[in-house]
Amino acid sequence: MKRGRLRVLLGAAPGVGKTYTMLEEGKRLLGEGQDVVVAVVETHGRAATAAMADGLEIIPRSTILHRGVELTEMDLAAVILRKPTIALVDELAHTNAPGSTHDKRWQDVESLLAAGIDVMSTVNIQHIESLNDVVQQITGAPQRETVPDEVLRAADQIEVVDLAPQALRARLADGRVYPAERIDAALSNYFRLGNLTALRELALLWLADEVDTALKSYRAEHGIDSKWEARERVVIALTGGPEGETLIRRGARIAARSAGGELLAVHVTSQDGLRSAHPGALGQQRTLVETLGGTYHQVIGDDIPLSLVEFAKGANATQLVIGVSRRSRLVAALTGPGIGSTVIRESGDIDVHIVTHAAAGGRFALPRLAGAVTMKRRILGFVLALLGGPLVTWLLASFRSPESITSDVLTYQLLVVLVALIGGIWPALFAAFLSGLTLDFFFVEPIHTITVDEPLHLLALVLYVLNAALVSYVVDQAARRTRAAKRSAAESELLATISGSVLRGQSALQALISRTREAFNLTEVRLIAQGQILVRDGEPSQTAHVTTVPVGVRASLELHGADLQASERRLLAVIAAQIDAAMEHSALTATANEIGPLAETDRVRSALLTAVSHDLRRPLAAATAAISGLRSTEVTWSASDRDELIATADESLQTLAALVTNLLDVSRVQAGVLGVSLDAIDAGDVILPSLDELKLGPQAVELDLDPDLPTLVADHGLLQRVVVNLLANASRFAPPGTRVRISTSSFGGTVEIRVIDHGPGISPERRDDIFVPFQRLGDTDNLTGLGLGLALSKGFTEGMGGTLEAETTPGGGLTMVISLPAAHPQRDEQIAGENCADTQTERAGTVDQETA
Repeated sequence: MKRGRLRVLLGAAPGVGKTYTMLEEGKRLLGEGQDVVVAVVETHGRAATAAMADGLEIIPRSTILHRGVELTEMDLAAVILRKPTIALVDELAHTNAPGSTHDKRWQDVESLLAAGIDVMSTVNIQHIESLNDVVQQITGAPQRETVPDEVLRAADQIEVVDLAPQALRARLADGRVYPAERIDAALSNYFRLGNLTALRELALLWLADEVDTALKSYRAEHGIDSKWEARERVVIALTGGPEGETLIRRGARIAARSAGGELLAVHVTSQDGLRSAHPGALGQQRTLVETLGGTYHQVIGDDIPLSLVEFAKGANATQLVIGVSRRSRLVAALTGPGIGSTVIRESGDIDVHIVTHAAAGGRFALPRLAGAVTMKRRILGFVLALLGGPLVTWLLASFRSPESITSDVLTYQLLVVLVALIGGIWPALFAAFLSGLTLDFFFVEPIHTITVDEPLHLLALVLYVLNAALVSYVVDQAARRTRAAKRSAAESELLATISGSVLRGQSALQALISRTREAFNLTEVRLIAQGQILVRDGEPSQTAHVTTVPVGVRASLELHGADLQASERRLLAVIAAQIDAAMEHSALTATANEIGPLAETDRVRSALLTAVSHDLRRPLAAATAAISGLRSTEVTWSASDRDELIATADESLQTLAALVTNLLDVSRVQAGVLGVSLDAIDAGDVILPSLDELKLGPQAVELDLDPDLPTLVADHGLLQRVVVNLLANASRFAPPGTRVRISTSSFGGTVEIRVIDHGPGISPERRDDIFVPFQRLGDTDNLTGLGLGLALSKGFTEGMGGTLEAETTPGGGLTMVISLPAAHPQRDEQIAGENCADTQTERAGTVDQETA
């Protein structure tokens, strides 16, 4: 049997019009004479969607009874028996009710396709399995219904039903997606503009990737090797050298110029591993590529240019970025054409960009000298040589005599030394060369010519220039030593300050980062651990050079600014060690802070053991005495005395059982093994039995229950214990003549139960203490229990996914607020076993902070 074809309508969010478009397309195909039926459609109460289904044949759903609830699902057998040409199946990610033929609706669709029936279905981007966690990070709402990627990728046709985020929010505000009472919550949670924009981009990118995969398959099936420029793909060739960062940034700019451009970085290593680059440099460049949204690849090949071109062709690249060769012109002339020339020759129709960089060879450059003097002083040295030379020449020529040649030479030598002191070696060498020519021209026979008749005079001039150069070098080295000494002093001061910051422990990390930025004149310094910025100082700059320094094995230091010299990097290693020590100190401090409360809790428990033992012994002793008296044969008890003893024993044993139960419950809460059975319940079904349990009537309690309150999700038994504890506390502290008030309300998908008293209240700074076990604030006797009631109440509430908080009652007193998630009709269905894909998204959009 010929397999049916699957057509999927993909949407970025609920409400974009997937179901409407599916029904509209079904009507169009029906008008063309196709046999179209609606296998299942979820209108969610949207009038426009329901109206669009009119005129189409709808296969009745099957009914499944689950836990006493009737659920309806697509009747798979009826659809296959009907055998239409096209079946419209809404919500591909839907989970079927227990007892259905398949667990998932997409499995039902597979059966329809296997029966030769074409299927048109719908799905949202958040239900694609590979994107599930990404969508949760964007929206904060978990998605439990997913469709495997391979199911969607096997579809014959995938279309995006697109709608601009502003238009979707306008449709939502007009009431065409949700009822009026749910619009505000939806707009402020799941349907925020940023969420919708990100989901829309995610849907378009996923479809673009799917189209790209289909294109590659088509080219492979038809043997097409030529480049198809469906979109820009920029491949960057990395050698592991210092030019890698420049190439990556240039390639990223090229890719960014085209919409949907793709960035790929590749490093070719030899099979024997002898030409492997420095792993640290490649690691940093890989991090940079991934930061810029690209991918890193490593291939093995002995012929680097051919391997590089083969990778680029295999990736269907449109641009190839390589760096200028680091070889000098002489080496290039001796060894022949380099990688760049071979890549250009073999690249075919791939555009090759050859990018220059600081490490490029082929230029003659003087050896770099560490800056002994500043540029300003060097300029002043040249100025002194140009102005001082003519001035000295004029003075010496005015008093020239045959015997003055020695003083003339020494005078020029003095000028060279002065220039060296001010401008360093290069202005001094310039002054020495210029003064040598001047001496020969004005003071050595024959005068006013550069010609030297006597060989000794020529030797004297050469020795003069040589002496001037040596003096200049010595002076320059002295300046360097002076500068190095000053720098060493500054570094020592910096290290002393840093060490002091660490020892004092006063914002050590911030002090370290700030001092590092100031010392090296950087624009910004960041301390990063596990992909997160722990500390930063300075202003970010997009053009600054970035240097990464490892800090121990847990973190790294990002330095934004000028490239640092070797001596500065050595100092950075010391600073990194200090930062690592500061981080370890912070971690130890945090551990100590965590241990402190535990130690305090143990101390309090130890101190209260006597009180606990007293509370346990008191009912136990009373029960023992009553039972012993009843069993005594020496005393004859009257019927009333016997009843009183039995009542005393019963009351004491009940008290003892309650104490033991509370202690066990506290242990379970603190161990995280509290058993919770959630269900959709009515708040009134918990409050009224609690009043009966405490025997509190209208004279003691005032009820203000919302008649339209939705059901809430909780454990009935645990919630009743929470309400009983809060009512008992409120009744005990309520002043005579006043009543405790219980009110209920709902807001934003949350149900609140408030227990309000007008007693003495609790100061805000002590409110957290009332939820600590064995605390009895304000109690001075030993008849009020162990101080576990509120601790248990908070643990029970949080175990049910809610919160318990204390507030000040207006006019005085304390209000205890129980907040629990509301159970909407969709959630009731989920608890019963029917999980609807779009329904979960809508619930997550309405109750953005709801805890499952």
